[in-house]
Amino acid sequence: MELMRKYPIGIQTFERIIKEGFVYVDKTDLVWQLAHSATFVFMSRPRRFGKSLLSTTLESYFRGDKELFEGLKIMQLEKEWTRYPVIHLDLSVAKGLDNAKSLSETLMWILEPLADVYGRKPTETTPGKLLSGLIHRAQEKTGKQVAVIIDEYDAPLLDVLHDQATLDAMRKVMQEFYVPLKANEAYIKFCFITGITKFSQQSIFSTINNLKNVSLLPRFATICGFTEQEVKTVFKEDIEAMAKDLKVTPEEMYAKIKFKYDGYHFAGGAEAVFNPYSLLNALDDRMLDNYWFASGTPTFLIKQMQHFHTDITSLDSLEVSKSAFDQPTENMKDALPLLYQTGYLTIKDYDPNTEAYLLSFPNQEVRVGYVNGLLPTYIGLNNSDVQLGFAAKFWQALTNDNIDLAMRHMQSYLAGIPYVEGFKRKLADATTKEGFYEYTFYLIFSMLNVYVRTQVKVAGGRIDMVVFMPNVIYVMELKASDTARHALDQINARGYAKPYLSDGRRVVKVGVSFDADKLSVGEWMVEG
Repeated sequence: MELMRKYPIGIQTFERIIKEGFVYVDKTDLVWQLAHSATFVFMSRPRRFGKSLLSTTLESYFRGDKELFEGLKIMQLEKEWTRYPVIHLDLSVAKGLDNAKSLSETLMWILEPLADVYGRKPTETTPGKLLSGLIHRAQEKTGKQVAVIIDEYDAPLLDVLHDQATLDAMRKVMQEFYVPLKANEAYIKFCFITGITKFSQQSIFSTINNLKNVSLLPRFATICGFTEQEVKTVFKEDIEAMAKDLKVTPEEMYAKIKFKYDGYHFAGGAEAVFNPYSLLNALDDRMLDNYWFASGTPTFLIKQMQHFHTDITSLDSLEVSKSAFDQPTENMKDALPLLYQTGYLTIKDYDPNTEAYLLSFPNQEVRVGYVNGLLPTYIGLNNSDVQLGFAAKFWQALTNDNIDLAMRHMQSYLAGIPYVEGFKRKLADATTKEGFYEYTFYLIFSMLNVYVRTQVKVAGGRIDMVVFMPNVIYVMELKASDTARHALDQINARGYAKPYLSDGRRVVKVGVSFDADKLSVGEWMVEG
């Protein structure tokens, strides 16, 4: 009988992973470098990317637990193994709170176990005062400076981003809580703060003016997530076993895994990394699934995208400056920083001459999860509404290079949608009917994992939609109050198809007109 390896799924404690023999990808050389990079360090990474494991690894290191690190890379770097007192706080337990009083009470409760160890004075009546006292007494009791590690520092604030008054009140609680970190600098050996988003030092860490943000530094770009080399070596046998189960070659299996879960870059020009949570689940189950989205699209992200009226069709390829996405959360003028910080977009390219970053979806898993999460929000349909019979037929027609049949399927499908109340409301609220149907087409194509781009700039203007299939490229113009003939004429008159003629694939031009009464495709004309 084949002996399965133990994958640390849902286990984020370094000590337990080592002691209980779970698979561990050795990042301890980077952990050591991080611990010696500055006194106050901040790092943001998307959810389920190993931030908590990194935090507990730092905890074990500063506790001087040398025996846990035997045989790992850090043993070549660390010689002293001094034991420091560690204050490790996980603020994820404060998620979902909606008022400052509850937040303050929860922070006091989080600190209570440490107060049992180091004591508490009657005057320490607020989270900040108690934390300050704990840092002092930990230093006095041990004679060593203190390591402070705060995981998911932003968890208490994410769900109230859309509510300015509540956010301001809860932010004041957090400010008071963090005051001791700068005030007690002489008592602190190392301070590590991690989370998903980036609040400004002025708004949260108002007194920590020397907090070093390493989130976009190339040397720490692979400290969370697995590199190609790590996947091909540490998980070589696992991929071979999975390939055997799925009846493909190991090379084909790796390519599928890479397409599904790789592609995150956390610095310009940095090596790509796989999503560790998704990869471990896939190897454990021996199947390719969308694990990262098991809990759905975060509510706070959806609310911010609605608040900023985000154009969901623009995210396949965005060329932006660093300041456009590396912004404090409370200074956002659009949802782009949050989309990057939560992992829905990643760095795909960087031009050092213009200092421009290209952002896009990391991989197939994110693209599909993103679309499924946004279908109800943007066009009033659930994923199941799209899947019912139509998806398979539509996909098959496109795969067979039969755009005429695909459009007939789309026409029949859309004609039945008015019975879905959410769709009718979204259509009634739409700024323009073309824009609404553009969203609908975009989401349906994307959900089927067809690469589609909208409002594509070319010399003659903007193409409504370009659909990329393995053997054919469809250039589409959509009209809600005009004819399919005029739509096709516009494609030809403005040379919309010209940029794709040298691609090697057949280029097909499609003019589409929508029937305002039937709320469906009225007619279409195809050329090419």
